[in-house]
Amino acid sequence: MSSVFTRALAALVSFGTLLAAPSAQAQSAGDFPNRPMRIIVPFAPGGATDVLARMVSAKLTESWGQQVVVENRPGAGGNIGAEAGARAAADGYTLTLAAAGFMAVNPSVYAKLPYDSVKDFAPVSLLVKAPLLLVANSTLPARTLKELIDFAKANPGKLNIGNGGAGTAQHLGGEFFTSAAGISAVHVPYKGSAPATNDLLGGVFHAQFDNMVTLIPHVKAGKIRPLAVSSLKRVAILPDVPTMAESGLPGFETGTWYGVVAPAATPAPVVDKLNREINRILALPDIAEKLNAMGLQAAPMAPAQFGEFIRSEIVNYARVVKSANIKVE
Repeated sequence: MSSVFTRALAALVSFGTLLAAPSAQAQSAGDFPNRPMRIIVPFAPGGATDVLARMVSAKLTESWGQQVVVENRPGAGGNIGAEAGARAAADGYTLTLAAAGFMAVNPSVYAKLPYDSVKDFAPVSLLVKAPLLLVANSTLPARTLKELIDFAKANPGKLNIGNGGAGTAQHLGGEFFTSAAGISAVHVPYKGSAPATNDLLGGVFHAQFDNMVTLIPHVKAGKIRPLAVSSLKRVAILPDVPTMAESGLPGFETGTWYGVVAPAATPAPVVDKLNREINRILALPDIAEKLNAMGLQAAPMAPAQFGEFIRSEIVNYARVVKSANIKVE
């Protein structure tokens, strides 16, 4: 009886091992990657997300010997590319360059999304935090943040602030600023930061609260005046520009961020391997120099930490959206 039981048990163990073998193999990241990869960018070429994706893809190609291509899938505030990334095979060979807008803002401003920012993605790593910059043109007499706030209070509803799009982190950052400052302003969203900046340069509106990547070249050329940055610390590329916190709004901090995510069911060992390599890339001197030149701050995180960060950002932006009553049809 004992020998029969022993043989039966051995057979079950053997059968279980056969069933488990493919799963264990699938979970291994030892030979990953062994073929080309792609990074989906949910925006058009040339923007901050695209630039970051190409920096990362070039370094991954160099270190792993496999081609990593960037695929731009713009449209619907990032939702088209995000859906493509969420629906891709969960094997680590398709990544998505995540941005605060479609990951944390869109869940509150769109009535329905074709993806779930939490359930449909496996967080890999945060790449950078990107402070926003408040600038003004010559149509506004203000040369400091305090003077802009004083102007707005003396002229209720007459201050116009442009941004890169309705419901974007820049738009919400502007709403957050006017609320914190206790002023009234007309927020003017455009279909992209570049056209908004063109109209700022043309004097169509007074000020712009937007990505530093877009605004810095015009600041350096002396065409617009920088008033304040939205980070708690000054940025290296504009060391003489004060923060909003030191300009009369204690504790004020807002901005946008970019990271890397994979489809939800991507094996944890693959996610961990991607995380280690991407975080190594962020620490490279040449990458740090490029990020500083764009006003970006490297902010590598572990996958679990990045996941918690995304969830907290969804909650934070939901409060701002509700307060400002922002919706995108």
